[in-house]
Amino acid sequence: MKLLSTPMGARPQGGRLWLRWLVLALFVIALAVAFVNLGFWQLSRLDQRRAMNSSVVTHENSAVVDFSTVFTRTIVEADQWQRVSVSGTFDADHQFLVRYRSQGEQSGYEVITPLHATSGEWVLIDRGFGVKANTEDYPAVLPPPPSGTVSIVGYVRRDEQGSTDAMTPVQPSNTIRLVNSDALAAALPYPIVNGFISALETTPAQQGNLVPVQPPELTEGNHFSYAIQWFTFAGIAGIGLVVLIRSDLRAARKPRPPTATDDEGET
Repeated sequence: MKLLSTPMGARPQGGRLWLRWLVLALFVIALAVAFVNLGFWQLSRLDQRRAMNSSVVTHENSAVVDFSTVFTRTIVEADQWQRVSVSGTFDADHQFLVRYRSQGEQSGYEVITPLHATSGEWVLIDRGFGVKANTEDYPAVLPPPPSGTVSIVGYVRRDEQGSTDAMTPVQPSNTIRLVNSDALAAALPYPIVNGFISALETTPAQQGNLVPVQPPELTEGNHFSYAIQWFTFAGIAGIGLVVLIRSDLRAARKPRPPTATDDEGET
C-alpha cells in the first residue's frame, strides 16, 4: 500500500499558496501606490511649471507698474517676474553676497543691497549676477551701488525658502545662500517689505560687472516623461504579480514525480 504522509520538500499546498499571494499582493499594492503618487507628483510639478511659464509671459507683455502698487502684501508666485519701477537711495553699508548662483552655463554670485524708496519703504534690490571662476574665491569687497537717488526697473521676486542656515547671513562676510526678506530683516536696522526686486535697469548705471538676473527658461522640463515612467513601473509591478501567481498555479497542477519515500511505502 502507499503511505498518505506528505514527503519533505513538497510544493506549497493551497493554503500556503494563498498566504504567499496575499503577502506579495500587499507588497505590490504598496509599491504601486507609491509609484502612482510619484507620477501624480510629477504631473503636479508640470502644472506648476506651466503656470509659472504663463505668468512670466503675461508679465513680460504687461506694462511696468509702480513699486508701491505691488509691494503692499506678501509676494506670491503669481507676482513673480512682473516689472516694477522704484526710486530711492541705496544703503551701501548693508550689502549681502548670495553664494552658489548660476545663470546659463556660468556660476557665480548675486549682490543684494537695500534701497530706501522715495515713498518711505525699504526694499531689497538684487543688483545682478557676477561671474566667479571655480578656482576663484567670492569677492571680499562688493562693488558699491550708485550714490544719490537712483531709478530702477526690475522684476518682482518672492522670498526664497529653505533652511534657516541658508537664509541667515554668515558673519563677518555677510553671505547667504537664499534671499529671504524676513530673515534679512533681522540683520538690518530698519523694517523691509516682503519679497525683493531683481534689477533690470539702474539709472545712473552701477559699477562692477553685474548683469541682470534673467527669468527661468520657458520649458516644461522632463516632468511628463517622469510621470509616464512612474505609472509604467506601477503597471509592471501589477503584471509581475499576475505572472508569479500564474506560475505558481502551473507548478501546482503538474504531477509530482515519485520519490524514494513513495517507493518504500508500497507493499
